[in-house]
Amino acid sequence: MSIKNVVIVGGVAGGASTAARLRRLSEDVNIIMLERGPYVSFANCGLPYYVGNVIKERDALELMTPELFNERFNFDVRVKHEVISINREEKTVTVKKLENDDEYVLSYDVLVLSPGAKPIVPPIPGLNEVPHFVIRDIPDVEKITKFIEYNKVNHSTVIGGGYIGIEIAENLRERGFDVEIVEMAPQILMPFDFEMAQIAHQEMGFNGVKLHLNERAVGFTKPGEKTIVKLESGDSIETDLLIMAVGVMPDTSLARNAGLDLSARGHIVVDHTMHTSDPNIFAVGDAIQVHNMVLDEPWAVPLAGIANRQGRVAADNIAGVETHCEGVLGTSVLKIFGMIAAATGMNERTLKTKSISYEKIYAHPNNHAGYYPGASSISLKLLFEIPTGRILGVQAIGGSGTEKRIDVIATAMKFGGTVFDLERLELSYAPPFGSAKDPVNMLGFIGSNILRRTMKIWHWHDVDQIREQGGVFLDVRTKEEFDIAHFEGALNISDLELRKKIDLIPRDKPIYINCQVGFRGYLAYRTLIQLGFSEVYNLTGGYKTFEYAQMRPEEFAPMAVDPRVKILEQRLGRPGDDISGQKELKVVNACGLSCPGPLNSMIVGLKDLPEEQFLQVQATDPSFASTIKTYVELNDGIDLISLKKKGDILLATVFKKKAYVDATPTISESEETKKKDKSIRPVGLPILSEITAEDLYAELHSDNPPPIIIDTREKSEWNQGHLKEATLIPLGKLQGEMKKLEQYKQQEIITICHSGSRSYMAGRLLQRAGFEYIRSVQGGMIAWVRAGYKYV
Repeated sequence: MSIKNVVIVGGVAGGASTAARLRRLSEDVNIIMLERGPYVSFANCGLPYYVGNVIKERDALELMTPELFNERFNFDVRVKHEVISINREEKTVTVKKLENDDEYVLSYDVLVLSPGAKPIVPPIPGLNEVPHFVIRDIPDVEKITKFIEYNKVNHSTVIGGGYIGIEIAENLRERGFDVEIVEMAPQILMPFDFEMAQIAHQEMGFNGVKLHLNERAVGFTKPGEKTIVKLESGDSIETDLLIMAVGVMPDTSLARNAGLDLSARGHIVVDHTMHTSDPNIFAVGDAIQVHNMVLDEPWAVPLAGIANRQGRVAADNIAGVETHCEGVLGTSVLKIFGMIAAATGMNERTLKTKSISYEKIYAHPNNHAGYYPGASSISLKLLFEIPTGRILGVQAIGGSGTEKRIDVIATAMKFGGTVFDLERLELSYAPPFGSAKDPVNMLGFIGSNILRRTMKIWHWHDVDQIREQGGVFLDVRTKEEFDIAHFEGALNISDLELRKKIDLIPRDKPIYINCQVGFRGYLAYRTLIQLGFSEVYNLTGGYKTFEYAQMRPEEFAPMAVDPRVKILEQRLGRPGDDISGQKELKVVNACGLSCPGPLNSMIVGLKDLPEEQFLQVQATDPSFASTIKTYVELNDGIDLISLKKKGDILLATVFKKKAYVDATPTISESEETKKKDKSIRPVGLPILSEITAEDLYAELHSDNPPPIIIDTREKSEWNQGHLKEATLIPLGKLQGEMKKLEQYKQQEIITICHSGSRSYMAGRLLQRAGFEYIRSVQGGMIAWVRAGYKYV
């Protein structure tokens, strides 16, 4: 090799891998690596976990020291040495020793640039006047941990909901801090499409992280001990610890000053051998522009694995071994508390801006055989080209094994794979690890069916358009599933009864089928097509995908951390939601029960619970989250200290105080107090009372009907059937709607829910807010339906 001196600017993934590979190829070349920081090779992807005390020793982050590099690879590593300029004509660099500001000049035959990316710190007013932190290297996280050690930190705010923002938020939460994230986009994790990110939103909320989406930080002040984060909406956040995780930008000022070609976004332009516009200078890592294999155009992806491989390619070409970097897919993975989020290729948001014809499909299979204990679902979204079937991108969020499926599909994409390839892949199977039909195969089956025209599909966002065009919704789930939630106006015929009730389905209208996740819908689709129906479509991903996409922010809003959680955990010697072998924590299993089942089960459990003890309710009814919050607010004798999610189960832990009194309704109304004047509460009638379904029906058909009826159920319950005169205000949103109800403060307000419990609690909230005449429907919609009255 004629090359004698190779100078590498920057260590970590790109620079260090270049140096190590080059030494393995040539013992003769003189290698000097210059790093302006104190660490030349460290686990930058592990930095958030050091803050969270998951990685307990700082030394574990330092992968290689200068001394070990020299001993093992015989090259010269100089830390705290910053390259401040490049002279391309002379082939020299000027270096500053940061410890004493001395400068010197180094000659090179080949120069490798690996400057990486630096955190974006936007010029927000007041930011420089308040303590704040970024995360790029070991000194950054040492500053954070020292700040936590020497200051009273109970609350932290993260600006930015990207990968780093989510990781540091999770780790701060694991340390017991309240955490809020401010994200200017409508979602966190922009590599994922919105409906997939919703799953992550829910997981963050159930683990106590509050999200401010579609929100900007516009100012910072520190009038006292706490920092105030001013938001564009006019709200503000008081916080003890401020982390800026807005994103990163290429650190390419050195390359720019040297006159190297840069992209419009400031990345160093390289070819497939890692050469820059100067034949004697290579560049690798987060600072360079790469080739997108899906779009066949320039791209930029700051990922450690990609930087390592680029370093290897650069070293090969320096050593005379011709190697090419064919491009990148952007394969990534992220831990979000108990879930895994992974993706590769393009998302739909990007494809919409390109001239590519594509289709998308969803699936929610289990991560392994359902009969083997511990199975959990993986939600997947696959995008593929029409008509070739070429895979364009895939996203997945779920339990263990999620990342494995993405890696398999990324491998297929690397070799130009199609959905037809996915259905034919031979993948390992044993009940603890997978299914005979792996989730990857299932995506292939669905995509291939579409391209072979054995199934037509419709999407979760088509509902309104279908309704406007007169399409018929056919829900082929069981009646029990249908009763929980369904599309308004849908015809419910279980797939098992489809042939018997085929005459109930109109043949002169398009039929839009749905089940829960898509499989039974496909079976029904094939049945209808073969029975002569001509225009039939199946909802890809089923109702589950629709529910995720339609979730409101309040449905994944966390509750504040109660310090008694720590007391409980100390008493149990383990996390409060770990009930294995417990005696100290009473558990009520209300899984499978719909409202008011979980609440009633909790009330029964509380009656037998000694004072100043804990009780945990396990429930699968999503409305239980808002129900228990309101119930606790209305009862001074019980505190909700934890509301979390573990898998598909809500875990609500409450503490029974000495003053506990059941807050369920015990009121009644005498005939003498019933009046027709709905603007004045009758003499002798309590502010909050009950009204029977029969009396409400009579009032509605009188000359003086009630001014307003508030249905306090969730939207999914409302869609199953409601009074046409009612206004939907879910119990969890009622307090935020009080101002809109001011006109009814002295008028009769009727509240109704499924069975009466939530409507009574709504009445209590209204009474507390100063409303003077509230009547809760006794027995709720159950009583109304049993009485034979009509509803819509």
